Amino acid sequence: MTLHIPFQNSFAGLPDGMFARQTPTPVAKPGLLAFNHALAEDLGITGTDDPRLAAYFGGNAVPTGADPLAQLYAGHQFGQFNPQLGDGRAILLGEVRGKDGALRDIQLKGAGQTPFSRRGDGRAWLGPVLREYVVSEAMHALGVPTTRALAAVATGEAVYRETALPGAVLTRVAASHLRVGTFQVYLSRQRYDLLEALFAYAKARHYPEVETPAQFLEAVARKQARLVAQWMGLGFIHGVMNTDNCAISGETIDYGPCAFMDTYHPATVYSSIDRMGRYAYDAQMDIIVWNMAQLATSLVPLCGEDSEATINEFTAILHAMQDVVRDEWTRVFCAKIGIADPKGDDVRLVTSLLQIMQDGQADFTNTFRALLEGKARDQFTDPAAFDAWEGGWRKRLEAEADPQGVMARSNPAFIPRNHRIEQMIEAAVQGDYAPFDRLMRVLARPYDAQPDEADLTRPPTQSEVVQATFCGT
Repeated sequence: MTLHIPFQNSFAGLPDGMFARQTPTPVAKPGLLAFNHALAEDLGITGTDDPRLAAYFGGNAVPTGADPLAQLYAGHQFGQFNPQLGDGRAILLGEVRGKDGALRDIQLKGAGQTPFSRRGDGRAWLGPVLREYVVSEAMHALGVPTTRALAAVATGEAVYRETALPGAVLTRVAASHLRVGTFQVYLSRQRYDLLEALFAYAKARHYPEVETPAQFLEAVARKQARLVAQWMGLGFIHGVMNTDNCAISGETIDYGPCAFMDTYHPATVYSSIDRMGRYAYDAQMDIIVWNMAQLATSLVPLCGEDSEATINEFTAILHAMQDVVRDEWTRVFCAKIGIADPKGDDVRLVTSLLQIMQDGQADFTNTFRALLEGKARDQFTDPAAFDAWEGGWRKRLEAEADPQGVMARSNPAFIPRNHRIEQMIEAAVQGDYAPFDRLMRVLARPYDAQPDEADLTRPPTQSEVVQATFCGT
């Protein structure tokens, strides 16, 4: 049966100057490593038994109906504005409307050079492709808005970073690939006609209920606040929260040097390129407001002549966002200790627990899961500190209708631990995909106990600790 993807190509219908038409660059020997059949079915894709599946998702053949292109965007990278970034190794094939009625992009990542490659080779190596595949699908199972992984294809070619590495292509599915940086590029070029076209398109695609730029900003900010609070509740550190990695849709996008925290410490940084801790775990709530301020700046020209009134309105939204982020954080973390409707001093109950976790070098995921199982004191180097906290917590839970249920829905047993991801990549480079398959199977049910897989809940030994994570470019 021939592969059929019911493409719509709405982005390709936008004005010239917003993208470059670009077909994928063929690879030497495409080989299918993984394919997400359940996601394909949700997207209305048929014919997935086509023997040319690897060729389609490796870039050697363009599926019927696709209109391949590379999107243009700019972005602040670690606070420094780069006026032109764009898809340097990614090609949007088109969009499909899934069974739920939502429009989603299908994009090949690592599909060759584009006009925006900036001296890059346009390729991806196997490690980051498998990392994004595993982590994005795990995030979906954890209930976090995220891009998805549809396919991973080996290229049969070497990719050169510090050394020769096996190449691969990821097929990514997203609500869209519109970013804060997509707005920034047209502001920086004073192409207000394209900025207006982008705003109309983004509003219609993601926020049809809003009318004005201020309403749009507020809607995006609320989704981002909720998203970052969910990250924090899982101990997730994005690592590169640049404005070009901040999706207008409110999805997690671009799993580069990301990581899930093991031992809790609020200043944890994994990314090898974040030397100043700009995107550290505890900085994420502040940096998302900063990113939204850059979106607000890009929207000012759309608001008519009274720029002062516009700036005042946007400023009020951004100031309010700080409270929204904090409220979302409170809701997420109170649920993790069994409180469905936070009140009064509940925040203090959470923050005092986090402090003794930090002091006691407790594992983030296992400690919260152990609260559910009644074994939390075993997570601390000084159990007495937990004992002093536990009494007040248990008394507070007497007022809750279903604290066990709330905790069970909020505290996963399994996350994609960094050392397990690294072990999986090392095995795959040697041709062993059993660890990849196992992670995919277990992480599809992160809130279930799965006692036979309990070793995947173990924190790293000293020799297994991942000190730094890296981008795949």
